[in-house]
Amino acid sequence: MKNKISSPKNIPTIVLMTKWHAINRCKSRLSKEIGAINAAKIQEKLTNHTIAVIKQIKKEGQADIKIAIDGIGIKAAKRWARLKMVEEIVIQGPGNLGIKMKRQFLKTHSEKTISNQVSKPIVLIGTDLPSISHLDLIQALEILNHKEMVLGPSIDGGYWLIGLSKKLLNPLCSWPFSGIEWGSDKVLSETIRLANLNKIDFELLQKRNDLDNLVDLSPWLNYKNFQISASSYQL
Repeated sequence: MKNKISSPKNIPTIVLMTKWHAINRCKSRLSKEIGAINAAKIQEKLTNHTIAVIKQIKKEGQADIKIAIDGIGIKAAKRWARLKMVEEIVIQGPGNLGIKMKRQFLKTHSEKTISNQVSKPIVLIGTDLPSISHLDLIQALEILNHKEMVLGPSIDGGYWLIGLSKKLLNPLCSWPFSGIEWGSDKVLSETIRLANLNKIDFELLQKRNDLDNLVDLSPWLNYKNFQISASSYQL
C-alpha cells in the first residue's frame, strides 16, 4: 500500500545541515586521525548519501527539503545544489550549532508563513549518520503528529535529528534550548532537561552512532593495511 501523498502546501520540511566537503573545512576531529583529504572524501560521501535519502522523502511527497550549508558561498552552493537536483539551499550563517539550528527553524517557519502555507513540523538532520534511511525520517515525522519534539540520540551524547511540531513553532515565543554546551557529551541530556523544564512533550528515536572519530569508522576500515581509501568503506 502506498503512502498517502500530502498536499504540497501542507507538508513538513526536512532541513539538512552540512559542511562543505573541502579539505580542512570539515570533519576536524577525523582529520587529525586520518588526514584532511580522507576526511573530506568521507564528508562528501556522507553528504551525498543523506541527500539521496531526503530526496526519496520528497519524491514520495512526505516532506519538502532544504539544505543549509556551511563553508561555501551562496553562489557556489546554488551551483552545487543544481547538480544535486536540490531546489532550495541556504547558508547556515554565523554562530554556534545552537544558533544555527534556531535560525533554520525560525527562517523555515517564517518562509512557510509568508507564503500562506499551513504551519507544519520542521526536522533538522546532519550528515554524520551513514545508516540513516528514509524510514528513520518517516518515523520522526509520524511522531511529530502527536508529540511536540522528537530527538534522534547519538552514542556520543548528542543527537542526529531534532524535530519540532507546529505547536512549538507557531508561535515560537522563546527558544527553550539556550545555554547548551554544543559539541560536548551533555547536549542530549541538557536538551532533555530543558524540554522537561519547559514541559515539552517529546519522544526519542533509536540511539545511533555518529561518524566523527577513527573508531567510528570501524565498519569501513581496512584493518589489513590500516589505511583509508575511497573503496575501503561503503555507505
